[in-house]
Amino acid sequence: MASGYGLAGGPSRCFPFWQELLACYVVNTNTDDVTGAKKCVPALEDYYECLHHRKERARAIELQRAYRRAEVAHPRENAPRPGAIRNLGLLDREEDTKDVLGTNRSITDGNGK
Repeated sequence: MASGYGLAGGPSRCFPFWQELLACYVVNTNTDDVTGAKKCVPALEDYYECLHHRKERARAIELQRAYRRAEVAHPRENAPRPGAIRNLGLLDREEDTKDVLGTNRSITDGNGK
């Protein structure tokens, strides 16, 4: 969170990265020379990644793309029909319901006759 406190009141999830970045700046820079800040770029990237998760999000998107490409290149054998997924075998299966109930009644007639 922007206040520096986490949701439970303790330090935020990125506070250790902030401490590492701040320590790097303190060690490598002074008021006259700020060129040492270039040494802190990896710590700065880690802190930004903790805040925004851009690299993690990009990696997840790339993994999804690769999975979809592999799925198209090698389709599954015995893949379920879209109708079977939609109704999970519960709709349009009145014959099976009749067999289970042991009756010849239609489920849709409402009065059981």
